[in-house]
Amino acid sequence: MEERIYTIPVNEAFESNDGCPFCRLYKKLENDELDLILGASMMEPDIRVQTNKLGFCGKHNNRMFNMKNRLGMGLMLESHLAEIRKSVETKPSIFTKDAGASTAKSLDELSESCYVCKMVEGKISKMVETAVLLWERDRDFRTKTANQKFFCLPHYSRFIKTASNKMSKKLYPEFLKSVNETQMAYFDKLSADVSWFCKKFDYRYDAEPWGDSKDAVERSIAFLNGCE
Repeated sequence: MEERIYTIPVNEAFESNDGCPFCRLYKKLENDELDLILGASMMEPDIRVQTNKLGFCGKHNNRMFNMKNRLGMGLMLESHLAEIRKSVETKPSIFTKDAGASTAKSLDELSESCYVCKMVEGKISKMVETAVLLWERDRDFRTKTANQKFFCLPHYSRFIKTASNKMSKKLYPEFLKSVNETQMAYFDKLSADVSWFCKKFDYRYDAEPWGDSKDAVERSIAFLNGCE
């Protein structure tokens, strides 16, 4: 059942070839989770227990703030702050190095946790596995994969790593060859565009057309770092 749930969105993401398909999936999962957390899920007790414990990273706190639901965010912050205070509170009778280290450890763990990141990570992991499974079983999906413009480097790494663990040894070389051809073609194109972008700042090339190089820096960032 879980396999079928993820097959539809993965196929839909790979039908387009405008950027990294896994970034498209990630952004949709992220937006859906943020809509839920400030909407239907906000007052569910089991969800509040998790958000109180995990909190949100700076990126997702800012995203929620910009969604303009200040009351919803305020309600979550109210209980989350209470949870934090309880976890780091130290009684005056035990002000010691060990107590300080324990408080610091709690805060370090909190700074590295985020409810939205956790939820999205669980789902995107299943979607990468689904993409590997589809490539293995569905020839049409292989074509869709080969037609992608590129995979951002973080998702490219994840895709080939997941395939190495999940795919049959017989098919893996063909898979790797296919996605590698996509990546190398984009590497060459992007490198040429960045080089031309730099040359355009030389007066000798002032009259030459920009071609595809005007947004080469932005595209390089998206390629190197992805959406995460």
